Amino acid sequence: MTDERIASLKIFQQKLDYCFNTIDLLDNALIHRSFVNENPALGNKDNERLEFLGDAVIGLCLSDLLVRKFPDYAEGQLSKLRAYVVNEQSLAGLARKLNIGDYLLLGRGEENSGGRTKASILSNAFEAVAAAIYLDCGLEITYKFLKNIFEPLVEEGIKSVIYSDYKTALQEICQNRFKETPRYTLINEVGPDHDKIFKISLTVASMITTTGMGKSKKEAEQRAARRALEEFAKLQEASSPPTDE
Repeated sequence: MTDERIASLKIFQQKLDYCFNTIDLLDNALIHRSFVNENPALGNKDNERLEFLGDAVIGLCLSDLLVRKFPDYAEGQLSKLRAYVVNEQSLAGLARKLNIGDYLLLGRGEENSGGRTKASILSNAFEAVAAAIYLDCGLEITYKFLKNIFEPLVEEGIKSVIYSDYKTALQEICQNRFKETPRYTLINEVGPDHDKIFKISLTVASMITTTGMGKSKKEAEQRAARRALEEFAKLQEASSPPTDE
């Protein structure tokens, strides 16, 4: 490894907020097979083995994070969240935030075809970097590293995937935790037939009661369910034990 390459990787470590004990692991994570194929005399190995390992490491860490963070979510909801966070586009987006593309070693063909910005190459490199950290320091520190990176994406996933249909999300949580479904009750309806406003009361296992209003019963039920989910989140946060940082 050249002095220039080492200096470049040290800059990248600052972006990662992690300092490698064995910087060769980081170097390997950023070597694309096109570079290896075009420079056989250098004896480099590409990052595909690390990519393979990183996929498993990320899957384990994220699954553990989701199970701990959302104890009331059913398996289907957890799977949706994980799929939202761990996909090619999401991982490529994380790689771009870390400027991983700037530190990749690519062959001329990939370089000329915009390989530094390709989602597939960037997502694979992100997985490889995660594996490099895991091999360098073990699972505990890798978990903390990935947790900090993934938590904003998890919050986005809750809004766009889980809570896109509030009634369904609430029903799955209630069935998983209480083995019963939420109860919706029409409180009243006001206004002329062509412009009615409905008010719905929602009760969840005698623990949470919310109301929602809308121009249809369905709209009112969705709003009541949304408020119930917000109350669940508050209760869950209050009862969750502190995690080690």
